[in-house]
Amino acid sequence: MKRPLIDLCVLPAIGVAMVMASPGQTLTTLATFNGANGARPYGALVQGLDGSLYGTTGLGGLHNMGTVFKVTPTGALTTLYNFQGSDGEFPYAGLIMGPSGEFYGTTELGGAANRGTAFRVTPGGTLTTLYNFCIQPLCADGGNPYSPVVRAADGSLYGTADTGGAYNAGTVFAVNSDGTFTTLTSFTNGAGGAFPLGGLIPGYGGEYYGTTSGNTIFKITTGGILTTLAALGGSTYPDGADSKAGLVLASDGNFYGTTSAGGNVIYCAYGCGTIFKVTPQGALTTLYSFSPSPDGDTPYAPLIQATDGNLYGTAVNGGVSSGGTIFSISLDGQLTPLYSFALTSNSHPYGALVQATDGNFYGVTSDYLTRTAGSIFRLSVGLGPFVTTLPAYGKVGATVKILGTHLTGATSVAFAGTPAAFTVVSDTLITTTVPVGAGSGKVHVTTPGGSLLSNVPFGVTH
Repeated sequence: MKRPLIDLCVLPAIGVAMVMASPGQTLTTLATFNGANGARPYGALVQGLDGSLYGTTGLGGLHNMGTVFKVTPTGALTTLYNFQGSDGEFPYAGLIMGPSGEFYGTTELGGAANRGTAFRVTPGGTLTTLYNFCIQPLCADGGNPYSPVVRAADGSLYGTADTGGAYNAGTVFAVNSDGTFTTLTSFTNGAGGAFPLGGLIPGYGGEYYGTTSGNTIFKITTGGILTTLAALGGSTYPDGADSKAGLVLASDGNFYGTTSAGGNVIYCAYGCGTIFKVTPQGALTTLYSFSPSPDGDTPYAPLIQATDGNLYGTAVNGGVSSGGTIFSISLDGQLTPLYSFALTSNSHPYGALVQATDGNFYGVTSDYLTRTAGSIFRLSVGLGPFVTTLPAYGKVGATVKILGTHLTGATSVAFAGTPAAFTVVSDTLITTTVPVGAGSGKVHVTTPGGSLLSNVPFGVTH
């Protein structure tokens, strides 16, 4: 079974003042930002090996240049690192987790050329700058990375820079843990698009997919061969425009994404935004066109697919009180508004959601007009707990980490029905190896509280 060729655990997060809630859902504010402990979180949260959630704020902290933080499931918030300029500033993109529990991210500004950095940070807050952008002549390597990176099986980080490159329209890059840097391609600001704000996701064959705010959906190989799969329309076109978010590869093998403009122009001057589907071959379908109430409008963040098979996302504006919304949408385009935020200093959910192993969604809000606000929230819609594996694929004998909730006392682990030896490290972590005879499929963990299945099948490679 093929799996996307990445080696990370990104559990793509919950809300503040609630105006409208669908029956059976609960929204809880876990923590708030006040400037001193960070402000304006934009990126998705990620679940660490200890069960806490880790993320970044784009502003605030000791030098008002952003922070790295940790929040426990009970809401205890800790600032792990304060950016100070020389090591980067404005880490809007959030974090991803590597195989040993370390985290990787980018900053939009700061560093040696004040055009951004790529960094690694430990759960204890020790930060290492991996690369300073725009240090090559004429900024050939790109600058101002605004999106998260993805980690390949060989340890390389792949990502996009919003500016710079041969045409000053952005680049796709790879950087190794030792700082070795490669520019894979430069966008031209022509038919190939420009300004890739949304980052990359892996496909099934080693290639990567992404979007540009220049209204293209693209595929790129690790050798730098760039292919434009589809083009979105102008700002008043019904298929949407200005895709600021990346894509999600759903279980049906297709990619799904959002645009922050275009679509329905009856309610919004330039359209309220859309949700689209694109096949690996480039066939584009508009699934949904937003209207401000009750749907919300201006979806900035990428979608995620949850354990019920539906896609979940956020809209920055709109809803009952114009503070933004959380919604779900089926793969056939049936959208359900779940929550509507009040228009307060802690409204506007810019970041993507993450479904943690307790089954709940976690996210952040950030008022665009306020430099000292923001919150972390949890949304419960009744989905049950699960486990996830790190990595998501591997050979027989490979070491695998299993992340979950209430794992203490686990009595069995099986890969697609094949039992495996294991060690319970903590209430949130089990270590195991892929057993002889295992095939690709769901990982099953039996605990005193019941049986848990992995959220995605584990792929056994050869």
